[in-house]
Amino acid sequence: VALKRMLNFNVPPVKNSTGEPVWKVLIYDRFGQDIISPLLSVKELRDMGITLHLLLHSDRDAIPDVPAVYFVMPTEENIDRMCQDLRNQLYESYYLNFISAISRSKLEDIANAAIGANAVTQVAKVFDQYLNFITLEDDMFVLCNQNKELVSYRAINRPDITDTEMETIMDTIVDSLFCFFVTLGAIPIIRCSRGTAAEMVAVKLDKKLRENLRDARNSLFTGDTLGAGQFSFQRPLLVLVDRNIDLATPLHHTWTYQALVHDVLDFHLNRVNLEESTGMESTPAGARPKKKNKKSYDLTASDKFWQKHKGSPFPEVAESVQQELESYRAQEDEVKRLKSIMGIEGEDEGAISMLSDNTAKLTSAVSSLPELLEKKRLIDLHTNVATAVLEHIKSRKLDVYFEYEEKIMSKSTLDKSLLDMISDPDAGTPEDKMRLFLIYYISSAQAPSEIDLEQYKKALMDAGCNLAPLSYIKQWKAFTKMASAPTSYGNTTPKPLGLFSRVMNTGSQFVMEGVKNLVLKQQNLPVTRILDNLMEMKSNPETDDYRYFDPKMLRGSDSSVPRNKNPFQEAIVFVVGGGNYIEYQNLIDYIKGKQGKHVLYGCSELFNATQFIKQV
Repeated sequence: VALKRMLNFNVPPVKNSTGEPVWKVLIYDRFGQDIISPLLSVKELRDMGITLHLLLHSDRDAIPDVPAVYFVMPTEENIDRMCQDLRNQLYESYYLNFISAISRSKLEDIANAAIGANAVTQVAKVFDQYLNFITLEDDMFVLCNQNKELVSYRAINRPDITDTEMETIMDTIVDSLFCFFVTLGAIPIIRCSRGTAAEMVAVKLDKKLRENLRDARNSLFTGDTLGAGQFSFQRPLLVLVDRNIDLATPLHHTWTYQALVHDVLDFHLNRVNLEESTGMESTPAGARPKKKNKKSYDLTASDKFWQKHKGSPFPEVAESVQQELESYRAQEDEVKRLKSIMGIEGEDEGAISMLSDNTAKLTSAVSSLPELLEKKRLIDLHTNVATAVLEHIKSRKLDVYFEYEEKIMSKSTLDKSLLDMISDPDAGTPEDKMRLFLIYYISSAQAPSEIDLEQYKKALMDAGCNLAPLSYIKQWKAFTKMASAPTSYGNTTPKPLGLFSRVMNTGSQFVMEGVKNLVLKQQNLPVTRILDNLMEMKSNPETDDYRYFDPKMLRGSDSSVPRNKNPFQEAIVFVVGGGNYIEYQNLIDYIKGKQGKHVLYGCSELFNATQFIKQV
C-alpha cells in the first residue's frame, strides 16, 4: 500500500478513476529494486503509469516532459547522482523518495544543486518513506539483501568484534525495524531475552520509538500515517529472539514445499532459478555438450497453487500437481471435442439442434481460455520446480535425513546408528552428513565422549566433510548454559503412511518410488514456543525473565513484569541473526489454530542450511 501511494506521487490512489494514469518514470537503486520486485510485477507498475523503470546509476536519456519518481537510499553517491540529474535537466519534475530518513546536511546538498541548476520549482516533493525492509509474504519480511553480510549471523557473533562495529550493526537493524513499525503505524510492546544481541536491538529500538513519540510535532505515529490499517485497537507484541537460542532448526532438513525449495534450489526474493536438465539425447562424438538452460520463475502471492501448498509436505504437493494436471487435461479435451462438433456441415436436422446447444457451451469454453492458459502455466511451473526438488530428495535421500533428524530432535529411539548414516556412501552429500551430525551434537544432553567424537570425526572426514563448523558449535555449546537443559523439540516423529497411492500410478510424472510418504505432526519449534508463552501470557521458566519495554510509557523501566496482563491478538517475531522458512512455516501452522490472531515473522537475513553452515 505504501509503495502504491508513493508511485502515485504520495497521494492514496483512487479506486474507481477510469482516466489514464499519469505516465511517469521510476528511478531506483539496488535497495529500492529489492523492495519493489517481490511486491509489484512489471504489469502492476505499468497499470500505475510507470512506463520506464531504471537504475539510478545507469546511463539514462533525458525525457524532458515526464515526471520522475525516485526511490533510493540516502547515500552520498546516490545524492551526487540526483544532483547531476537536476543539473542535466533530465525530467520535467522530480519526486524524491528516500527509503530511510535523509539527514539535514544531505538535504541541503540537494537544495544547493537545485538552486545551481535553476530547478527549484521542478523538485515537486521530497519524502522519507521509511520503507527500509523487504516484504516477502503478507506475513514475512527480511531486513535487507544488498550488503546483507553486514548484519549476518557471522558479523554479529564474531569473537573479535569491536564495540563500535557492534553498534553499527545494531543501528542498521534498528533503523529497518523502526521503518517497519512506521509503515505498520503501530507502536509495539517489546519483549526480548537478556544478555543477547536481541536485547541490544530492543534497547535501541525502544529509545528510537520513544524519542519519536516525544517529538509531538514530527511524530510519525500520529494521525493518518496509514490509518491503523490492518491492526485492531490492541497494540502488537514484538518478540525479539536471538538466533543462538536454536541453532538446530536452520541446519535441519525439511519436508514442506517452500522450505525445501529454499533448501535445495536457488530461491531468492521469491524467485527460483532452475537449470533445465536437457534430455539424454545422444550427442555425436566430439560435439560440444549442450548448455543447460537457466529458467527463473516467480513464486508470488498471485500464484494460487503456491499459496495453498507452500506449507504442505512434499508428497502432497506432488499429488496435487498431478490432480491439477488431470483436471486441466479434462477441460482441454472438452474444448477440443466442441471444436470438432462445430466443424460439422449444417445439413441434417440433428446437427443443427446440437449446434444451438453447443454454441452456449463453446462460448463459455472460449471465455474460460485465458483462465485455462494461466492454469497451464502454473501447472508447468510447479511440475518443473517439484521435479527439481524431487531429484534432490532422491539423489540425497533427504526423506531419510529428515526423518532421522526429527527422531534425534525429539529424543526417540534410532533405528540405525549415526555412524552408519555418516559412512553410507549413497546417502546425501558431505554437507548433508555434516548437518546431521551438528544437529545430533546440538541436541544431545551430554556431548559425546572424546573417543566417540574422534570416531565420528574420522567418519566425517572419510565422507569428505569440512569440519570447520564443528569447532564453532563446540564452543557455542560450551558457552551456552543451555547445554544443561537442551532445547526440546516436542516428542513426536513423522509417521510414514504406506507408499503413495495415486502418485505411484504409472501415469504420474513424478516417480516417487522409494521416497517415504512422511506425514508431519504439528510440534512447536523453540521460536514458536517462546512466542506462545509471551503472546498468551503463560508463565514458563524459558521466558519469565524476558525484558519488557513499552515505548509509550513515560519512564522506561527495567522490569520483566508485563503491565499488560491480557493475551495479545497480534505479534511480530523477529530473529536477530537470521531466520528460515522452517520457523516461518511452524509459526503459520501454530497461529492457524488460534482464532482471530495474527503473527508476522521477520529476520535480519534469510538463509538456508548451506549458507548458514558457511557462516558458522
